[in-house]
Amino acid sequence: MIRQKSFHNKRATLFLVPTPIGNMTEISMRQKETLEKVDVIACEDTRNSGQLLKTLGINKRLIAYQNFNEENSSKGILSLLEEGKDVALISDAGYPLISDPGQKVVQLVSRSGYNVVPISGSSAILNALVASGLVVQPFLFVGFLGNQASQRRKRLKEFKDYPMTMVFYEAPHRIEKCLKDCLEILGDRSCTLAREMTKLHEEFIRGTFSEILEICKELKGEMVLVVEGAAESDEVDFNEVVGEVQKLVDQGFRTKEASKQIADKMGLSKNKVYDLYLETLPKE
Repeated sequence: MIRQKSFHNKRATLFLVPTPIGNMTEISMRQKETLEKVDVIACEDTRNSGQLLKTLGINKRLIAYQNFNEENSSKGILSLLEEGKDVALISDAGYPLISDPGQKVVQLVSRSGYNVVPISGSSAILNALVASGLVVQPFLFVGFLGNQASQRRKRLKEFKDYPMTMVFYEAPHRIEKCLKDCLEILGDRSCTLAREMTKLHEEFIRGTFSEILEICKELKGEMVLVVEGAAESDEVDFNEVVGEVQKLVDQGFRTKEASKQIADKMGLSKNKVYDLYLETLPKE
């Protein structure tokens, strides 16, 4: 067990400092003071972060910390802490670690006995969630579903039966494909698409997948998709489910494939449909 009392020891500290997600005036006094007092700032892009620091009037040493160099950069940050230097980790926008690099260095630093201190700030997840008009608690943050269609569809199928509100990140050039996959796999659920949050063109589009698909080609900017959880399926007629599976089996489909097709059609778990059907078969 490692017990960290953040402000009652003299150990060097890794500060996790969120940055504004659009509106620069949202940076807090504590964020600015932290960036001013640390010895080194680790960031995704030294050019972007350099511009942020210039705007804030801060001149600090910057080092790159990105996905492709996380292993070596984490060791480098640990070495700085071992020298007694405080380090701040920032991302291009929002919180470090949240769909951004940082997990490896936090694990390494905390296991090594140094302080890891989070600083409060802007969160695209929470901004989109609380303004969505959907149920806020509980919720599941998924992040990006994936660049490839196969990966995106696979993950959507995994979350299909989850009853809680879900939050996805998506890029503007993939949003149409994402919404189409959501419509096909999850059904036409209520959702909210939040874009350009805290900026001049901030917009919250509340509707269903099919409704938002009608206008998505014109949408630009960073996007967060908040999706209604799966409805409770207490009213499902399981005799009907089994009957539909049997029809496909009679047509020559394998049991697993028939179960999958009916599960997708009726918005049910394929494992549950498969098990239900097996229970109706004669016991040997």
